[in-house]
Amino acid sequence: MKFRFENLQVWQDARSFVNHIYFITKKFPVDERFGLIDQLRRAAVSIALNIAEGSDRKSDIEFRR
Repeated sequence: MKFRFENLQVWQDARSFVNHIYFITKKFPVDERFGLIDQLRRAAVSIALNIAEGSDRKSDIEFRR
């Protein structure tokens, strides 16, 4: 079963962005683990989650917004 947002190119791009951020931040210094690394990762994941959450809207007008 595919959700409606999984067909959106912007959501697929957001998933790729998350993977890219995780790859890049693996190379950061360990002392940044609970600072910059976590903040960057949470922000990247938030983009994909917001797109998925927005797709749960009932009408097509709300979905497009």
